Amino acid sequence: MTAEWAAIAAIAVAITMGILSPGPSVLMVATTAVSRSRRDALWAALGMGIGGSVFALSALLGVYALLEAVPWVFGVLKIVGGAYLVYVGFRMWRGARQPLNFDEVHEATARRTALWQAVATQVSNPKAAIIYGGVFTALMPDNPSPTFYWVIPPLLFALEVAWYGFVALIFSSAAPRAAYARAKTVIDRVAGLVMAGLGIRLVLSAFE
Repeated sequence: MTAEWAAIAAIAVAITMGILSPGPSVLMVATTAVSRSRRDALWAALGMGIGGSVFALSALLGVYALLEAVPWVFGVLKIVGGAYLVYVGFRMWRGARQPLNFDEVHEATARRTALWQAVATQVSNPKAAIIYGGVFTALMPDNPSPTFYWVIPPLLFALEVAWYGFVALIFSSAAPRAAYARAKTVIDRVAGLVMAGLGIRLVLSAFE
């Protein structure tokens, strides 16, 4: 194995470890799985993969180096991302008492909504941005070949989709969905508070 392929493997392992840690993205896919449908949750997993690809491309293009050189830009991104998470949390809280509705008439709209909500949640997640930026800074080889640039984005996309697809399949199974149906109001409110709390924490971190 050449040094470059070793670097690709190391980046894949490091990103996988980051993906597996819980956060807003896992919460979003899990709640989509239990409250809507397996199909919507799998579309959300696809959205997480797209978001991961955005981070990978940003790292390859040196965007993180730019953010480190201009800290206030990163601060603004934290505020915007945190505000979005607070908004998502508020919507989850507000909809806690609404009955479950698995109407399939608007399936296409539901899939698109799940996809783009997932993309927005992923790209607004500072933990993911920090993980990608740190991993690429530490492990990206000097003067990588074109192969490196072609391999990394689809590889990390596949890893993101695989993990969040697994989360979607687990939480959309019968037992979790039945448990959610019995305690929807409480679960939605707790999930909304957690999501909003993560957003507030992110906004506050912009002023540290």
